[in-house]
Amino acid sequence: MLTKTTMLFLITFFSFLSFGQELKARRITEVLCSDSLYGRGYVKDGVNKAADFLKDEFEDSGLQPFFKNDSYFQSFSFDVNTFPGVIEVKADNNLLQPGIDYLVDASSGSFEGELKLIEVDTTILSRLHLINPLVNQVRSGEKNGFYVNLTGMSPTDAYSAVQQFNSLAVLGTVVYSTDQKFTWSVGRNQLKYPVLHIKSGFIDVKTPLNIKIEAELVKKFQSKNVVGYLPAKKKKAETIVFTAHYDHLGGMGTTPETYFPGANDNASGTAMLISMADYFVEHPSEYNILIIAFAGEEAGLVGSEYFVKSKVINFSKIKFLLNLDIMGSGEEGITAVNGRIHEERFEQLKEINDQKNYLSQIKSRGETANSDHYHFHVKGVPSFFIYAMGPNKHYHDVYDTYEELSFSAYDNIVKLLIDFVEQL
Repeated sequence: MLTKTTMLFLITFFSFLSFGQELKARRITEVLCSDSLYGRGYVKDGVNKAADFLKDEFEDSGLQPFFKNDSYFQSFSFDVNTFPGVIEVKADNNLLQPGIDYLVDASSGSFEGELKLIEVDTTILSRLHLINPLVNQVRSGEKNGFYVNLTGMSPTDAYSAVQQFNSLAVLGTVVYSTDQKFTWSVGRNQLKYPVLHIKSGFIDVKTPLNIKIEAELVKKFQSKNVVGYLPAKKKKAETIVFTAHYDHLGGMGTTPETYFPGANDNASGTAMLISMADYFVEHPSEYNILIIAFAGEEAGLVGSEYFVKSKVINFSKIKFLLNLDIMGSGEEGITAVNGRIHEERFEQLKEINDQKNYLSQIKSRGETANSDHYHFHVKGVPSFFIYAMGPNKHYHDVYDTYEELSFSAYDNIVKLLIDFVEQL
């Protein structure tokens, strides 16, 4: 008969085993979100430091290098706008906090000095006879920038206005006063002058503004995909592909230092790649297993596009591709993009979940071009882009931190996807 102490030990031991994927995923996610990687972007070489870390994790898990030169890396390059120096905004001599009180548009150029702004009403951009006198004041040097108040506009109208008014940055700095959620991105080109989004209530057109923005457009920034492989025993086996992007937005200035951790998007999905590797190393599949951590997703799916165009794999031999993004929650289930395209496979995924009650729900969507499955999908590769849903809505902001992740459904998502693969 087992003693009470032995029973307690066994319960603890098996609890550890059942949550082992989550524990390791937490460690990997925390590292990827650390200040040493500076948002896995293009300042301080954060994205390539993350690639080196992932290569070691791939190797430790037992994944083989995919490329013929015994390398896990596939290098490529693209132009990217960066902010490697000072980012400073003073409103009425009060220093504002980057990422919290304001954002510098990712395509901003450099500028240092005092701003003398002229207000532009959001209704007049298409009316040249009304906007030309304002533009002429900037051209003449009487003013050196434009002030646009977006407060109270709907997100759709505010987005549309920004897309139009950003064109004025060829003439002078553009400053928006806005109550929209701050959402950053990656700039692939550089405007002549900065574009600033400042939280409503901090400024109006008369507020004294002094700024220093140091921007640098890096030509042909070198980045790399990280690719690991587990061959099946059969030589002519089909391939299952797991993908996730490990890059994020990086940092906005170094004095003061502000970076975007990208915990949910997509350190969490990157960690799940390692979970898949660990499982299939221990439980060999009848399929080849290909695991790809893409760079350049936030810059426009650059890494996945490069991989697809490089034709290093026969697409007709891919049985299925699962692209993993935003895996740090799951309280409200998951969504499968392309679920409405591959209806039979989606029903299979749902049936597994109905039988084992892994997740609260599984929703389907149609086609999207917003993640790394897309370039495979247009080549005819059957694929789902899976993302988790939950109360954590932090996205492309400074609040998407490791501490905000619940990992509520992490282990169950892993189990669901493994079951799905094993039933293909």
